[in-house]
Amino acid sequence: MMDELELLKKDWQKREVNLPRLSYEQIYQMIWKKSSSLVRWIFYISIIEFLLPHLLYLLPSFREGLSYDFATKLGINSWLIALTAVQYAVAFFFIFQFYRRYREISVLDNAQQLIKRIFRTRRTVKHYVIFCLVMILTVFLVFIVGMALDENLVTTLNLDAQSKEVDPAQLKWMMIGVMAGAGIVFTALMGGIYFLLYGLLTRKLMHNYKELKRIEAYSLFLQCRSLWVSS
Repeated sequence: MMDELELLKKDWQKREVNLPRLSYEQIYQMIWKKSSSLVRWIFYISIIEFLLPHLLYLLPSFREGLSYDFATKLGINSWLIALTAVQYAVAFFFIFQFYRRYREISVLDNAQQLIKRIFRTRRTVKHYVIFCLVMILTVFLVFIVGMALDENLVTTLNLDAQSKEVDPAQLKWMMIGVMAGAGIVFTALMGGIYFLLYGLLTRKLMHNYKELKRIEAYSLFLQCRSLWVSS
């Protein structure tokens, strides 16, 4: 089904009789409802994203796949705990911000305010995505630093058998390189997922933003024309 906003745009451009002729208030209500729905979905997805790792932890196979011995041997447990605390605090902050944006948009009756809220929501999502990707890279960086500072990394990783054939120092930097490569790949993968999830919603919000700017400009044009004619 053709989008009603696209039908409206064609109506303004071609003035065809068979296309719907919507008033300014009707157009605003359409965009307002769509924007409110998009921000609500952003709020829901942020909650699901936060809860999903905790739900996976309930699965025995996932829980057994996690090993804290490595982090303990590297001496980076305290760093990871501090990063986790920061991650929880900031994640709760952004989830609350998404909820606030949804509540703000859902009660607006002014186009100019809606334009500002849409732009602010898009900026908040952008900051949230950047924070998540930085946190992922930081966790990998903590492991890399811990591995680099470990003087007996070969023993820590139980790679003594392999070290007989390869120089321990060389093997150590090979493992650090593997960890760095894994960090880059995983961050890029998560960036793609965030782009699909949040990028799609924010692009639709941006489309609504542009439509609001157009109808605001068109409304101002009609008001100026009305004043000019009446004078």
